[in-house]
Amino acid sequence: MTAARLLHAVLRSAALRSAVLLCLCGTMAPALALAESSNAVLDTASVDAIAKEWLWSTGAPSVSIAIVQQGRLVYAKAYGSAKLSPSASATPASRYAIDSVSKEFTAAAALLLAQDGKLSLDDPLSKWFPTLHAAAAVTLRQLLTHTSGIRDYWPQDFVTREMTRPTTTAALIEEWARRPLDFEPGTDWQYSNTGYVLAGAIVEKAAGETLFEFLRSHVFTALRMWNVAEYSPVAEHSAGEHSAAAPSNDASGYTRFGLGPVIAAPKEGAGWLFGAANLSMSPSDLALWDVSLLDRSLLDADSYRAEFDPVKLKSGRVQDYALGLDVEYVQGRLRIGHSGSGSGFQADNRLWPKERAAIIVLTNSDWAPPAGLSDRLAFILLPPKPEEARVREIFRQMQSGSVDRALFTATGNFYLTAAALRDLRSSLGPLGPARWMELEQQTQRGGMITRRWKILCREARLEAIERSRPNGQIEEFIVAKRDD
Repeated sequence: MTAARLLHAVLRSAALRSAVLLCLCGTMAPALALAESSNAVLDTASVDAIAKEWLWSTGAPSVSIAIVQQGRLVYAKAYGSAKLSPSASATPASRYAIDSVSKEFTAAAALLLAQDGKLSLDDPLSKWFPTLHAAAAVTLRQLLTHTSGIRDYWPQDFVTREMTRPTTTAALIEEWARRPLDFEPGTDWQYSNTGYVLAGAIVEKAAGETLFEFLRSHVFTALRMWNVAEYSPVAEHSAGEHSAAAPSNDASGYTRFGLGPVIAAPKEGAGWLFGAANLSMSPSDLALWDVSLLDRSLLDADSYRAEFDPVKLKSGRVQDYALGLDVEYVQGRLRIGHSGSGSGFQADNRLWPKERAAIIVLTNSDWAPPAGLSDRLAFILLPPKPEEARVREIFRQMQSGSVDRALFTATGNFYLTAAALRDLRSSLGPLGPARWMELEQQTQRGGMITRRWKILCREARLEAIERSRPNGQIEEFIVAKRDD
């Protein structure tokens, strides 16, 4: 069997296994409707199992996810507790702090104002803040792309003593934007929350209203994102007249020290999150924003080109970040989005424009990175590349103890004795289905292509070494346990 024929068989069988009716498990956020398309099939049972496994393995109080497939919201479900004391179950409508995913919206606000001629991305800071010194020549575009050189006020992964006290946007700018720059603007890339505080302040000056009010009237209302709030860890805010979620439904943030007990996370003082990490919403709300990015429905064409174009430094080096978005190729696919991490919360927002897909994962824990769950969900959502499709099928066959010998060379079949297949079945079968596969390395040796694969199962981390002939037949496929 050729590699192409094998891929066709693998994809066909996978489609048959996953052709289940799409359903929403849990309470749906107001004003949202699931996609109803005969083409939108998702293995919801595997999604559910993977989310529960992640919650159990990490000890996070809760996780809430939303999945966009074929440009439409197809799945939303929450797991665990939004609050521990008093106990309150998480629902798909529960709001979570999205932390630095908020930067996507601050950048969009600047682009909307640029479209209206109220500002330019190439405006220097001196136009809006005439008294700044070293940072005066920094442009708004450099703030939004993290190439300004302005010192980040929050590089730590915890709330500092200073941050427990309230502050103002003016105070943050006065203290941090007046410091010496870390590098000449445009010559390097360094993440800076301070840059987004400044960007948010420019938006307010140009718009003549608060950043949140501008976003509500120009973004959230336009996209029917009724359940968005301006996150405040000190005083709960209303999401406005369209809100359907009471503050009691919002998730509370939690932390832990090492492997110690789960405790309430310390709270940032008022004012510290402005422009950089100031929003709270449900995954379904964020999914509506993602759909607008996939459809390019909110901004004009020039703005989207600017938003998605990775920044080029003065040296000519291209950085995998644009305007409030990571822009990178992962396993051969263009992926955009942003992650977020704050006190008691973490967020992961990923979009694949070509596949018109997105995954949103929000959790009220600051020790359990949601990226691992996003990876496992992407394994289900995205169609595998040909090489990965073949490895998925071979691993499944080895777990069952019966392989298609036409896939292997004579040497490969010599290695796979009946005894070897029995051992493979007895040792790999109980591990359950693969949850993630990643091609880590590909080299040439002995006239063959050698690929090193990372394979994650429910309770095991594995490595597979594959050696294949130019005609696609496999000479070697050895699975072993990983120690990392």
